[in-house]
Amino acid sequence: MKLKITLLFLIVNISSIYSQIVEILDKNTLVPINGVSVSQNSDQSNPLLSDLNGKIDISSFKNTEVLYFKKKMYDEISFTKEELAKVNYVIYLVENTNSLDEVVVSASKFEEKRRDVVQRIQVLRTSDLQNMNQTSTADVMSNSGNVLVQKSQQGGGSPIIRGFETNKVLMVVDGVRMNNAIYRGGHLQNIITLDNSVFDKIEVAFGPGSVVYGSDALGGVMHFYTKNPLLSESNKIKIAASAFTRYTTANSGSAAHTDISIGNSKVASLTSFSYSNYGDLRQGAVRNPYYGNFGSRNWYVKQINGIDSLFVNNDTNLQIGSSYSQIDFLQKILFKQSEKVNHILNFQYSTSSNIDRYDRLTLTNDGKPLTNLNNPKFGTWYYGPQKRMFGSYTLNLTNNNRIYDHARIIVGYQNIEESRIDRKYKKSIENHHVEKLDIITFNADFDNKLGKNEIRFGIDAYYNKVNSTAFGKNLKMDTVGLISTRYSDGGSAMYSIAGYFTHTWEISKKIILNDGIRFSNVNLNSKWINKTFFPFPFENVIQKNNAVNGNIGIVYMPNNTSRFTAGVSSGFRAPNVDDLSKVFESTQGNIIVPNPNIKPEYTYTYELGISQLLHKKILVSLNGYYTNYVNALTTQNFTFNGQDSIIYDGVMSKVTATTNAAKAYIYGLESSISGNLNEYLSVLGSFNYTYGRIVTDTTDYPLDHIAPIFGKVSFNVKLKKFRGEFFVNYNGWKRMKDYNLMGEDNESNATPFGMPAWYTANIRLTYQFNKYISLQAACENIFDQNYRQFASNISAPGRNFIVTLRGNF
Repeated sequence: MKLKITLLFLIVNISSIYSQIVEILDKNTLVPINGVSVSQNSDQSNPLLSDLNGKIDISSFKNTEVLYFKKKMYDEISFTKEELAKVNYVIYLVENTNSLDEVVVSASKFEEKRRDVVQRIQVLRTSDLQNMNQTSTADVMSNSGNVLVQKSQQGGGSPIIRGFETNKVLMVVDGVRMNNAIYRGGHLQNIITLDNSVFDKIEVAFGPGSVVYGSDALGGVMHFYTKNPLLSESNKIKIAASAFTRYTTANSGSAAHTDISIGNSKVASLTSFSYSNYGDLRQGAVRNPYYGNFGSRNWYVKQINGIDSLFVNNDTNLQIGSSYSQIDFLQKILFKQSEKVNHILNFQYSTSSNIDRYDRLTLTNDGKPLTNLNNPKFGTWYYGPQKRMFGSYTLNLTNNNRIYDHARIIVGYQNIEESRIDRKYKKSIENHHVEKLDIITFNADFDNKLGKNEIRFGIDAYYNKVNSTAFGKNLKMDTVGLISTRYSDGGSAMYSIAGYFTHTWEISKKIILNDGIRFSNVNLNSKWINKTFFPFPFENVIQKNNAVNGNIGIVYMPNNTSRFTAGVSSGFRAPNVDDLSKVFESTQGNIIVPNPNIKPEYTYTYELGISQLLHKKILVSLNGYYTNYVNALTTQNFTFNGQDSIIYDGVMSKVTATTNAAKAYIYGLESSISGNLNEYLSVLGSFNYTYGRIVTDTTDYPLDHIAPIFGKVSFNVKLKKFRGEFFVNYNGWKRMKDYNLMGEDNESNATPFGMPAWYTANIRLTYQFNKYISLQAACENIFDQNYRQFASNISAPGRNFIVTLRGNF
């Protein structure tokens, strides 16, 4: 009898111990949350941490203690053991939408709290990206509410930040700069080569980032971080996988993605694959009276038996010639050598189908609506497959010595291929322009915390080799001949080396100082061999540019609810191969020619910001900035061998070139609101205003790339297993008087009134069946509005239903 009682006592106690394993899940997705700290003190002293499965043993705590569960970006909650027993030791955390304690990396290349950074930073987390459920990274940025995206075709997207675009906004992926020597000053489409399905997060740093990142970071920096392989916390192999399939109605599009991570405690692998196939894009049917039939696709060209034929489009809202497909692949290997050393190998590859240049396929010879059968300008105009191969090796070190606490060394290689193929309507000569780049990059970054000071320093270098070729193919005779290349035919090289130093001083708990300085050396060499087509008065152009940049700013937090920032920063951008050596028809009847005399452009930005936390829940922020833009590189009227117009591709064209404007200025206002109204409802809103002008001797002239007022207002509902979002994207009116008629504002693709204001109402719903399977449904542009983004040459999607089945295992 005594033996039975003893056994029963042991069983009860063992059961009690095991029942004190708490499982911590995301309330919305039911995904286990690792790294949650649990302590009997709200200040989280000596906490325990949940494992990769979101589980933690609390048996070491006393029954009478209150336990606090806390993780950055989640609301803190507390339970007694008795309360935990009532919920079967399963608790749910709610994601916080406005935490200033969120860790960011893009400002300094090392982890720091967002509240300590002067620069405004927006973070798009994994949960945000999955909820957005967008077809491309360009569309992700367009839906961020703070970045306007121009499009010339469906398979593209050119982000605009604070009045800067393309080669004046820096893109970085996993610590390696994407901007290369042929990033142009017009509109750029390279962002679609990044697969948003495998992102861990995106950080957007607004304003000059040249001190840390060097040339090109004038308007801001978009840093894309891909997921890392998962190591096991035990001797068992850890396997984690996710997949989804998506269908979109506006383009009859389909997409599929899968990724799998396999790892033990030392080595882990992540493999990711995505495929997408999008048909012709349908624009909205409900038209603004100011639009009229603007943007209607009334006709298209198709070859029948090798002969261009003109067809009437019976569905004028279907933008024939906008379809494309894409494949993305990623492979990462993580090796944890020790607690202080790890290595990451990173390989990425992206390629697409041919992508029709939709705007060029809608052109007529006289620039007016089609009036006769011989009026279309092009029979063919498309980009060949856009190929991006990326490889990098990253060494992460933790040492805590006199020189550094953390170090990160990255060696990268990229191979890029772009091609453009065009043929005039009913002509037999098809022009092929092919650009190939080999890019090598090196970064070595270090940080060291010395008391209240944190010092970061590093060196970086890159080398770009550009090979530009071109040929004309006679489709009837099956012969090939020479034509002018897009860039110098003798090849170009661009290379740089730089060093930087930044510093953060926590003067007190209320005052933090940020400052930094950088020296950069950038060199460029372009060579012309064949002058048959253009008798350039030069054969070789060499540029050597040095730049010193700096920043200083202060954060003042008088209490836990208020935050003030003030900063001054400089940015620079050295001319690249595209600026210096390009020959290209930018718009119909305008040709850009090389200008070897251009110089680097500089910005000096002054910024003030204020943030206020209302009722401990709602964060309201306001930022104002003013930028002096010196030696601004813009497209201006020019001459070639004394002539202001020349024959190019059989057409008399006005000569323009990239030149340094004497001076320009940009100022703007950015505001945002975010926070949880209650346990279930949150709000998110943004407003962006930009104004830019080129200073002249008479009246200041509009600077190109200046977006109209735009932003987003969103309401989110989060329940257990369910998330819903209703949001409105909006754009103000871009009046024709604010267009730059010589630059890249594409006034020929606007209405006579400019680009009228628009808004779209949208809804997204997600239901989590269990921790493995979820279903997403969305309706974007509910009212089927017909609209077009500023400077875009293709109309935006009409009413678009999106259905996605997603799994996590």
